[in-house]
Amino acid sequence: MIVILAAHAVAALIALPLVLRLGRRAFPLLALVPAGGAVWVAANLDRVPTETLQWAPGIHLTLDLRMDALSALMSLIALGVGALVLFYCTWYFDDTEPRLHLFAAEMVAFAGVMFGLVVADNMVLLYTFWEITSVLSFLLVGHYAERATSRRAATQALLVTTLGGLAMLVGMIILAQEAGTYLLSEIVASPPSGSLVHWALGLVIVGATSKSAIAPLHFWLPGAMSAPTPVSAYLHSAAMVKAGVFLVAAFSPGLSGSSTWQLPLIVLGLVSLLMAGWRALRETDLKLVLAFGTVSQLGFLLVLVGIGSRDTMLAGLTMLLAHSLFKSALFMAVGVIDKTTGTREIRELSGLGRKSPALAVFFTLAAASMAGLPPFLGFVGKESAFATTLTEERLHGMPALVVTAGLVVGSVLTFSYTARLVMGAFRSKPFFPDGISPAVAESKPVTPLFLSVPALLSVAGLVLGVWSAPVEALLTRFVDVAFPPGSPWAGEEAYHLGLWHGFGVPLALTAVVYVLGTMLYVAQRTVERMQFESPALGNADRIYDAVLRFFDILSLRLTASIQRGSLPLTLGIILFTLVVFPFVSLLVGTREGLRMELSANPVVLFVMIPMTVAAVAATVLRNRLAAVVSMSVTGYGVAVIFAFHGAPDLALTQVLVETLMMVTFVLVLRTMPAEVPLSDGFRRLRAWLGIGVGLLVVIVGAYAINARQDPAVSTVFPDIAYRIGNGANAVNVTLVDIRAWDTLGEITVLLVAATGVASLVFRNRRYGSGPRIADADKTRSGRRGMEAARIVIEAPGASPGRWLVGATVRDPRARSLVLEVTTRLIFPTMMILSLFFFFAGHNNPGGGFAGGLVAGLALVLRYLAGGRYELGEAVPIDAGRILGAGLLLAAGTAAASMALGAPPLSSATFEWTLPVFGEVKLVTALFFDAGVYLIVVGLVLDILRSLGARLDLDAEDLEELRAVYVDATDSPSTAALRRVPGVDSEAPRSDLAARRAARLEAAENQGTTPQGMP
Repeated sequence: MIVILAAHAVAALIALPLVLRLGRRAFPLLALVPAGGAVWVAANLDRVPTETLQWAPGIHLTLDLRMDALSALMSLIALGVGALVLFYCTWYFDDTEPRLHLFAAEMVAFAGVMFGLVVADNMVLLYTFWEITSVLSFLLVGHYAERATSRRAATQALLVTTLGGLAMLVGMIILAQEAGTYLLSEIVASPPSGSLVHWALGLVIVGATSKSAIAPLHFWLPGAMSAPTPVSAYLHSAAMVKAGVFLVAAFSPGLSGSSTWQLPLIVLGLVSLLMAGWRALRETDLKLVLAFGTVSQLGFLLVLVGIGSRDTMLAGLTMLLAHSLFKSALFMAVGVIDKTTGTREIRELSGLGRKSPALAVFFTLAAASMAGLPPFLGFVGKESAFATTLTEERLHGMPALVVTAGLVVGSVLTFSYTARLVMGAFRSKPFFPDGISPAVAESKPVTPLFLSVPALLSVAGLVLGVWSAPVEALLTRFVDVAFPPGSPWAGEEAYHLGLWHGFGVPLALTAVVYVLGTMLYVAQRTVERMQFESPALGNADRIYDAVLRFFDILSLRLTASIQRGSLPLTLGIILFTLVVFPFVSLLVGTREGLRMELSANPVVLFVMIPMTVAAVAATVLRNRLAAVVSMSVTGYGVAVIFAFHGAPDLALTQVLVETLMMVTFVLVLRTMPAEVPLSDGFRRLRAWLGIGVGLLVVIVGAYAINARQDPAVSTVFPDIAYRIGNGANAVNVTLVDIRAWDTLGEITVLLVAATGVASLVFRNRRYGSGPRIADADKTRSGRRGMEAARIVIEAPGASPGRWLVGATVRDPRARSLVLEVTTRLIFPTMMILSLFFFFAGHNNPGGGFAGGLVAGLALVLRYLAGGRYELGEAVPIDAGRILGAGLLLAAGTAAASMALGAPPLSSATFEWTLPVFGEVKLVTALFFDAGVYLIVVGLVLDILRSLGARLDLDAEDLEELRAVYVDATDSPSTAALRRVPGVDSEAPRSDLAARRAARLEAAENQGTTPQGMP
């Protein structure tokens, strides 16, 4: 089974170049993959194969696959019909079809995912496949992306099925927690009980009904008819919409004794059966008639499998197979009609039966099975449905006669719209000359191969109706195991499939269906007058639109009220929520005594004194830089506490991060006023909020410490790190081996954050690699810096020092010789230290993160001493490339570990004995750590180029703007604003708006207002 899944994944990838190369001729080759899977399933019907692949068992992510008879039936449908639909695509599409390669890949992938869904025994895995089918359905329904109807239908299908799937996931988690297992087979064998289980069953029903288009969540399926016909024939008749029915059938053997399960399924199924069947009588588009017919018959199936007895399950699964055969055949036959005549409208089709008799014959065969005529499989299924529900005595809250009456009425509607479908498509209508419409008269001939697939499926319905023994043999393997003899739902006498069961009530009901259905078709004009112009219960599609509009308006108003662009308001809402909800939970929940101690080490108490003073000072200081320094004191104090508690790795990281954060703050603060403005009246509220957050952290920490019932994991981590990760530094081994998945997620977030900052600062594109010395003379500011530096160097007694290359093109007023010399001496040492931390981190304090921070701080020093040109000379590579290389290296370690026989993102170890060096041990986690190192360096470089170099460039542009001359008519009071020293006297004078803006900004910085301006 795993091989079949892998084969479909590979085929989906190969489909892209294959279709681009061969066009539609590649479809038969792709059809071989699901066809081969169907052959394997057919060869293994006599056993129940199971396969297990451990992935992440700690969080119940295990590839548990199990193929019982129900899964085998669904697999044959998904793979067999899928192969035929792919073959059909060869003649349905032209080579000029846009995005045909993507369509082919998505169809093959869907066949594999549907197979995975029906054989998955682990409910988490089942849900994963479930949602992938929704995504692939979205892509396939939206194949004609240039059409608004296709985009709307795809979005509608995705929203409905995905939200239903999320509800189902919650229900599955509750069931798993109550049952103690995530295996579907074990939950059915030993169903859980309790009040929560009833809620779980309701949520699972929501997921099943949304996927199978059961009312009131049915409206997405008719809308999905805007998709190409192969999609309708496969996903929306044979495969995807059967997933909900399959899920109900899989759960029913264990849960059918609950009225919470049985009654909603029967009611919803009957409502869908009757409502959609009545609606199908008014449609004139062949695909829409079939679409509403599908919704109706899915309701029929849901009733049968939802009852959950042995005989009704047998009848339901028989109808499921019959429906997959005749409905996919009818959809593909409608596709043939559409491609040859150019229309699907009943009113535009006349005389098609005379023009294409073979098409009419096979269409009628499939339609006869849908109407329940003998000797087709549809007749066998409907006879069994009437017979089993009529005698079913174990229905909860709904008599068997009521259920049977609903099925009979639904079958009458089905017979009527089936007759309307066949006659509307093929009979000659008297209001056309010679009984042939222009669309039919100008139609293309139907090629035999184009008709072969619907013909094969329609004939299969006939063959299996006459010879139903193989169907019964397969289905009884499931129903007799799920409902063993003697169980409450097995029945006294087992029902057997067959064309003839003698004269009785079921046969009489079938005759009633034929008579009333014929009468309803004959009186179709009367039926059309009886049809509501507006549905009595409302239009589900319009209700969907109204719900979306409501949430759009609600989100806009909510966003407008809390997202006003005010950072204090946003932070206040976040912190207020953080304080209120945990405190309420603590007050409502059970509370036990708390035991707290400050510290056994007196040094820590002394460290807390300056930390407290600095924390208080940060809240009262108005100078922004002083407040940042005060906050940093608290951070460095935390590092000291880490060190005294035996965590040198944490202490080192804390010091490095705190230093980098302080530098980042300083870079940002350069563009802001030096002091914080006076309080706006909310200072007291902010103070209370801060006190609340502080108390919350202390109290929650105390509760967490006292809630521990088992020994701390830290006591065993050193041993685990050495045995599993081959490293003595437990912190680093945890980051790169034991919890490497967490680290991979965190560095991905770092990369996204860096990209976000760069996007905000650069607005339209990344800054790219840093400016080089060779680029300095291309900008006005660079030429000015070079000229000023030349003047200083040529001054009497001046020394032409070149401690840093980038500093030579910097304004001498911004240079510091002491800082340049110090940087020139310290930078190599810091880089060597960063490499030492990187290589030594597996066994000693350090690691890729600490090493990257040290390297980043070395680059910070280069930038502060030499400016942006020095940064460009130091690292002439785009920061984005460094970030991408780091992530690629870290993620690639996962695949490398598996290739070397180790679990994903875990260490594989190699040992050699080398001359001079002796024994050398290489751990593959080193390469993951190298990725972390590169990402940290790239992040720091991105910060320096966005918050540093880019803001420097913006400041220089602003300085040049301020140098623009004002008009000659300016008053003397604004003469001081006319030019900035050091700027050329030839400034442009044409842009009055720019000059006025420059005057205003310059005046604001000087604390004055230009005359004549407000």
